[in-house]
Amino acid sequence: MLQFDIPAIVRQKAPNAHIPKCVIRYLERITHVEQMNRFLRKNPDLEGYAFIRKVVAEELQCTASIEGIENIPTDDKPVIFVSNHPLGGLDGMIIAQMIHESRKSKGDRPLRVIVNDLLMYMKPIAGLWVPVSKLGGQSREYARQYEAAWEADQDMLTFPAGACSRKQKIDGRWVVRDLAWQKSFVQKAQHYKRDVVPIYFEGKNSEFFYRLAYWRKKLGIKLNIEMLYLVDEMYGARGQHFTVHVLPPISYSTFDKSRTPKEWAEHVKNIVYGTNH
Repeated sequence: MLQFDIPAIVRQKAPNAHIPKCVIRYLERITHVEQMNRFLRKNPDLEGYAFIRKVVAEELQCTASIEGIENIPTDDKPVIFVSNHPLGGLDGMIIAQMIHESRKSKGDRPLRVIVNDLLMYMKPIAGLWVPVSKLGGQSREYARQYEAAWEADQDMLTFPAGACSRKQKIDGRWVVRDLAWQKSFVQKAQHYKRDVVPIYFEGKNSEFFYRLAYWRKKLGIKLNIEMLYLVDEMYGARGQHFTVHVLPPISYSTFDKSRTPKEWAEHVKNIVYGTNH
């Protein structure tokens, strides 16, 4: 039976590292392995969106409402959905489910989500993901899967910051906001002539998460330690209600030579956060 196995994952991701048993036990605790494995044992045949629906609604008891659902295209042309990333996991599942439910009446168009490759260990929904390595270089196989996903006739969902939001000091106050958005979605929109649908997800992680991220950076530690706590943050969100805002689509033709792809990416990020005038 499928189970999450932290020692096996650690051996695969860091084959030459010796990790003390006490560290493994701590990782198992903060990644809620026992709870996740219990859920898998109870639902051995669930996969895809049925799996996501049950995780969100029953395991985490979370709900979500959508504002601007009319902005989700109803035609048959594949688009690129881009969103801020405040939670680092749960938000991706909720948005993916929302898009699926909104688009399935139009021929059940496939949706692929660009994610941290650690999520590939969640086998029941691994088929929805396009993995990108956050620990070390991108493998040749991951690069092949990434390009193949864009070539296919399917919607894409990406989080251009490449990591979940952090607390940052902007205009003299601390706010939860994405780091700089990467330009690749703009380049893909230009190349494949795909419109972009911006999404803003309301939500935030715990103060512990943001303090850890702050001090990790302050101490010059490059390893993204706070990422290890994202499953703990997901379970910490149990019972919450989230609001998802879908903004009007942006035509691919908007991304002209008046700005660089990097500048266009920041422009779309500002639209998501409502700072463009």
